[in-house]
Amino acid sequence: MIQTNKNTDNKYEELTKYLKELGNAVIAFSGGVDSTFLLKVLKDCLGDRVLAITVISPYIPKWELEEAVNYAKELGVRHEFVEVGIPKDILTNPIDRCYLCKSFIFNKIIQKASMEGFDYVLDGTNFDDLDDYRPGLKALKELEIKSPLLECGLGKKEIRELSNRMQLSTWNKPPYACLLTRIPHDTVIEEKVLEKIEKAERILMKRGIPEIRVRAHGNLARIEVAPEKRLKFFDMDFMDEISRELKKIGFQYVTLDLEGYRTGSLTGKTYLEEDSNE
Repeated sequence: MIQTNKNTDNKYEELTKYLKELGNAVIAFSGGVDSTFLLKVLKDCLGDRVLAITVISPYIPKWELEEAVNYAKELGVRHEFVEVGIPKDILTNPIDRCYLCKSFIFNKIIQKASMEGFDYVLDGTNFDDLDDYRPGLKALKELEIKSPLLECGLGKKEIRELSNRMQLSTWNKPPYACLLTRIPHDTVIEEKVLEKIEKAERILMKRGIPEIRVRAHGNLARIEVAPEKRLKFFDMDFMDEISRELKKIGFQYVTLDLEGYRTGSLTGKTYLEEDSNE
């Protein structure tokens, strides 16, 4: 048993009981904090009767896919992929994109699970996700996807704590959302723009800014960082370097959002990005 506070221990025990009763399961695996924790517990409870499935798409960064491969290998879990491209229903990045996307990709995962002889499909939604507006949750409910972390009442802080005690390297990994969240709604999605965003964010990550969003407004890159990281940009050499690097990959203008990183900043509405690797 994982030794934390009693309430967390009880939830963990409930989770292990829940998973053992399933007998077998496919998990939609992003390599984020939540799905990696759930995959670890699944492996402990069900052994080889577990399959991790990761979605491949132009709006999921290559580095994230590579990390998912490495985590699954470390845990000794069979790992497969479902390639989805950019579903036609979300080509213009509509306001209900997350719902449409989840419906599409989880239907693909369900088909794959059925072909492989698995009875259940799981995802890493946690209890704290209920506090936010996440349109993708509606799709999961409609498709009867099981969310064990949510059903057992485990929130983000508890999952990170348990992950740390399990010595999972993802325990302090920053949340990350798919690249479509960097593009305004009702904008035609172009793969070359997604590639620019991915490259820009990697440039900044490699310079010590792990929690980063580069919002693309045409040829303008609007950089959002955690509030405590904003001061880093007020170094002339650093500003010049970042501007130069981002222009080199195709942006014409490079700006820093003075409010810092926040969800929903492309719409002005209160909604949360559907994090792909929580």
